[in-house]
Amino acid sequence: MTKRVFIAALGTETNQFVPFPTGLRGYQEHGIWRGDATRHEPTNFTAPLHVWRKAIEARGWTAIEGLATFAAPSGTTVRAVYEGFRDEILDGIEAALPLDGVLINVHGAMVADGYDDCEGDLLSRVRAIVGPGVAIGAEFDLHCHLSALMLDSADVLIGYKEYPHTDTMERAAELFAIVADTIEGKVRPVMARHDCRMIAQYRTSVPPISELVTRMKSLEGKDGILSVSLSHGFAFADVEDVGTRTLVVADRDRAKAQALAEQLGRELWDNRERYATKYLTIAEGMERAASHNQGPLVLADRADNPGSGAPGDSTFLLQALVEREIGPALFGVMWDPMAFRVAEEAGEGARLRMRLGGKSGEVSGNPVDLDVTVKKIARGVRQPYGPVMVPLGDMALLSSKHVDVAICTLRTQTFHADAFKAVGADPADYRVVVVKSAQHFYNGFVGVAKEILYVASPGAADPDVTRWPYTKRKTPFWPKVADPWA
Repeated sequence: MTKRVFIAALGTETNQFVPFPTGLRGYQEHGIWRGDATRHEPTNFTAPLHVWRKAIEARGWTAIEGLATFAAPSGTTVRAVYEGFRDEILDGIEAALPLDGVLINVHGAMVADGYDDCEGDLLSRVRAIVGPGVAIGAEFDLHCHLSALMLDSADVLIGYKEYPHTDTMERAAELFAIVADTIEGKVRPVMARHDCRMIAQYRTSVPPISELVTRMKSLEGKDGILSVSLSHGFAFADVEDVGTRTLVVADRDRAKAQALAEQLGRELWDNRERYATKYLTIAEGMERAASHNQGPLVLADRADNPGSGAPGDSTFLLQALVEREIGPALFGVMWDPMAFRVAEEAGEGARLRMRLGGKSGEVSGNPVDLDVTVKKIARGVRQPYGPVMVPLGDMALLSSKHVDVAICTLRTQTFHADAFKAVGADPADYRVVVVKSAQHFYNGFVGVAKEILYVASPGAADPDVTRWPYTKRKTPFWPKVADPWA
């Protein structure tokens, strides 16, 4: 009898320190597919389902596809929205019984009103429906909260290894292979995690942290080790499991999995100063920009990264560029639908004084008033993100004396230098480029930039984790405590 595998996706990355919730519209903007995601062009969140369907059908098995939806990183998800999507997936699973496997693409850092651990809640309810004999696997973003409930509920959890997340489809194939072997009785996966007692950011595409990723990969497929993941953690949430953890999946031997998870965790701890991303202050960033003449210098506005749930409309760096008269500079892509409407009404070529950014509260700073020329209007813009294209909504390029500001109507981070192409701006033509992103921009700019630096500001995703008011984490962590193991 052919094997039957259910596939679905649900998630978002929740920043609990931003002043707005994630409601139904947040999911609608990025797509809600009910059983037909694999009939459409893959997005960065539905791509794993495409991998799974092809792999399932290649074996002659049956794929049953359920709900697939993700929202852009934002604030806490509205309770009714989460419960509605969760129950839709659960109803689909129940209707599809009997099943041999369940594969779900989640994020790992989704928080809803009343649910600090949405993924654990979802997976535990899946387990309650299918019983202990059905293999459950979940793929998760490395910026996640790796909870005990997730491990207790699933057979296999596998996280992305790369940041930028260039390996989502590779990890999906890895997860399917292990789940398929579990269904066929070839392996019996067990999992172990280790709390590194750290909260930090890591850029896996460059040394020295890339060395650890290479080492993780080298351990897989040998001596009973099926998979190794590093959960970087997502710092902008007040939940019990916030922080960095290692995860090892082994065949039958939980003690071996635990020992390796602890060993890798110690390696990370011993190299914490080398591996953690270093950030400049705004003043330091402006000094580097002012002395830079071999352009373009790319400055990442990390604290206003929409990919971390920040609004994308903060003005701290824009104000600094204007005050220092540093240019020619390109700034963006800034989320400002109100400014876009003004620019659209005025039309290309119009000269006017405009109020930009600073519309989302204290985390966004004060609005900046500039005399601008509306250089270009573009509608339905998309930008590359690895193998897929992601929307930016409508865009405008506003040119001022020293700074050109690119604005958009759909809140999302800047993934690629081509994000500016639709409004006629080429980052290569500028001395300084400020991008609203933390790291996903890297692959799309590394071929253009003379230098890439990372700047911290007092935004909604400020990487200074010592200032965030965590109340639910039970153990101390570095860097707030010099030695949390003491």
